[in-house]
Amino acid sequence: MYKNIIEIKKKLILKNYKISVAESCTGGLLSSKLTSLSGSSNFFHLGLIPYSNLAKKKLLKMQDIILKKYGAVSVQCCWAMVNNLSKISKSKVCISITGIAGPNGGSKQKPVGLVYIGVKVGKKIIVNKYNFRNKGRVFVQKQTVKKSLNLLLKLIK
Repeated sequence: MYKNIIEIKKKLILKNYKISVAESCTGGLLSSKLTSLSGSSNFFHLGLIPYSNLAKKKLLKMQDIILKKYGAVSVQCCWAMVNNLSKISKSKVCISITGIAGPNGGSKQKPVGLVYIGVKVGKKIIVNKYNFRNKGRVFVQKQTVKKSLNLLLKLIK
């Protein structure tokens, strides 16, 4: 399922890039996949799981106004997560993930399966929105990691 992870490892090491990750709805699954590779200490720097809004504020220096105005599951929050992670970690490559894995917790405006993935490489930040629908918590988490890795690979080529 994560076929491109070896290619990502090679590219990160070749470019001497360190990666840091802040993931909420995936609960550490992306960090786990990246660190499951032998030699991951050569490219993996930091993994945070700021699951609650309080953790986002404390660990990622998230501004309260962003959470109040847009919510934790928003393009604005995801952008701030990846940008602040970059400042904190000093990593060349950063990924942020926020969303609603379900099976509960969604609304009409923000349904279960809604996920935002932010990737920062150097000074460039991209935040993509995905809707995996309510196909189960594990499905949403695995698809989010898969999309994160695909997006990362495109940006570090």
